[in-house]
Amino acid sequence: MPTSYPAFVHAADAPPRRKASNYPAVFAARVQGRDKRPLGDLFGLSHFGVNLTRLPPGAMSALRHAHSRQDEFVYVLEGRPTLITDAGETRLGPGDCAGFRAGTGDAHHLVNRSDADVVYLEIGDRTPDDDAVYPDDDLAAERVDGGWRFTHKDGRPYE
Repeated sequence: MPTSYPAFVHAADAPPRRKASNYPAVFAARVQGRDKRPLGDLFGLSHFGVNLTRLPPGAMSALRHAHSRQDEFVYVLEGRPTLITDAGETRLGPGDCAGFRAGTGDAHHLVNRSDADVVYLEIGDRTPDDDAVYPDDDLAAERVDGGWRFTHKDGRPYE
């Protein structure tokens, strides 16, 4: 990371995330097409992250998940994503937002079932020692040394 940071950037011009997905290869294809631009990193933010994310038609934000210690928030800028939580499905549009409090176990993600791109901001804190559960998949995650370590639900590592 740079030691000096810009005063501002035009968000759409920010560089995309270097690695398209942190998921094990067997799951990475499910988020193919997602474009994340980590805005918070450009400014050296250490307490929370901000991503400008674009989902083309058919793409999803992430596998449906819930965090143990990290809060998340999304704000829709363009398009009509479908928010999927434990409570069901809700169609969102520009100006809509949703928050996901850590520790509730309410798994969530966005899916673009429309024929136009969806663009949204996702904001999350960077609380250490976080875990994530994925109720629909044989996947578990824990935060280790600033990155994610993924395993099967029984603890076996993915290869």
